[in-house]
Amino acid sequence: MSDATAEPARLGIDGPIATITLHRPAAFNAIDLAIAKRLEQLAAQVEADETIRVLILKGEGRAFCAGGDLQTIGAAAEAGTITPVVSELLHHYHAFIARLRRMPKIVLASVHGSAAGAGLSLAFAADLCIAAEEARFTPAYSKLGVSPDGGGTIGVVASVGVRRALQIFLAEDSFTAAQAYEWGLVTKVVPASELAAATQTLAQRLAQNMPAGISATKALIHRAPTSSVEDQLAAERDAIINCMHTDEFVTATRKFTRKDR
Repeated sequence: MSDATAEPARLGIDGPIATITLHRPAAFNAIDLAIAKRLEQLAAQVEADETIRVLILKGEGRAFCAGGDLQTIGAAAEAGTITPVVSELLHHYHAFIARLRRMPKIVLASVHGSAAGAGLSLAFAADLCIAAEEARFTPAYSKLGVSPDGGGTIGVVASVGVRRALQIFLAEDSFTAAQAYEWGLVTKVVPASELAAATQTLAQRLAQNMPAGISATKALIHRAPTSSVEDQLAAERDAIINCMHTDEFVTATRKFTRKDR
């Protein structure tokens, strides 16, 4: 097995679109320390690349992500080492999630098969999510007697509100892609055979937006729930003026004004 084959997550770049693929198919892409560290590294690489406008997250094999690696966590519970083991794992994994949220790119989760536990959290911590019809989302936390991690209480609450989030994490064994779409968690649902093509089409559409606009829009929308009206309006003012100083804005306005003639 080559080093590339052994990588628990892989990065591919095609013009303005990057793709991070979780690559532990035998473990349904469950999150262990190795993949958490690798995801943190790859996200840093994507964030630093100014040519990238959209990041796709997907899973190799039959699942998007089965959540935290219960083999690792179970062994730590038996050994009485939960605190150091899980703390180290989440140190790297949460750094990855935080980078996804703050990077000036649109993050698009492409979900097939199972998205459970931290996999569900990852799907909805992304800015947008597209799912195959057969995808199933399984909170899993309550059955294990634990609370959500991996940004689950960030992405889900921001999308559906407090009451629906409580329902999802405490009263749902699992739910379908159609339900996720109805609740506003998923942007689009397509047949499994069309997921890859539909993901690329959506990513290409998103990548047509200029970098300054993507960055400012993402930042404004994510800060809106916790900002006062006055602070949000001031942030909107500053952001749009900054965008207007770019060459892309000047070019776009010239195109529009020429159409008016």
